[in-house]
Amino acid sequence: MPLDLNKIKEALKELREKSKKRNFNQSIELIINLRDIDIRKPEERIQDTIELPNPIGKKVNVCVFATSDLALRARRSGADLVLERDEIEALMNDKKRQRQIAKEIDFFLAEAQLMPLIGRVFGAILGPRGKMPRPIPPTIDIEREIERCRRMVFVRTRGQPVLQCRVGTENMDDQAIAENIQAVLNLSLIHI
Repeated sequence: MPLDLNKIKEALKELREKSKKRNFNQSIELIINLRDIDIRKPEERIQDTIELPNPIGKKVNVCVFATSDLALRARRSGADLVLERDEIEALMNDKKRQRQIAKEIDFFLAEAQLMPLIGRVFGAILGPRGKMPRPIPPTIDIEREIERCRRMVFVRTRGQPVLQCRVGTENMDDQAIAENIQAVLNLSLIHI
């Protein structure tokens, strides 16, 4: 049964009253302790990307692997990094730059035809981080996809039965944070 938005707002109000004021915009993270789940079993592990109804209040960097027209549209749409085929191939033996890109970028989109090349070049770097690109067709509305990525969070269980993700920042409206929390909880209930 999903949590009521009013109860979430009450908890946020209490959080704001009890938290110490800092000289920076603090993140608000949701931590969910899971019971009766054995994360040693692969079928009980959770690893998913959740699209939130509201942006999380911090910059989310998006990289698009694309060719020709799609690459041009991605640049115009505000992608933080656009890599075309020749640029991807140039990174083949530059592991340091690959790690730097993986660290700086939160989400990756890739034109479907480039996926085999991206797998060869970036697979060993992006795979373990859970950041492999999502394949997209060349005719997609790339601006809408980039904006969707900017509202996404990645959740997964690791060594303990706990899900943790950022749902906003302290300068956000309680309603927006509560809606983000409810979206994560609703998806978590589906997995459990």
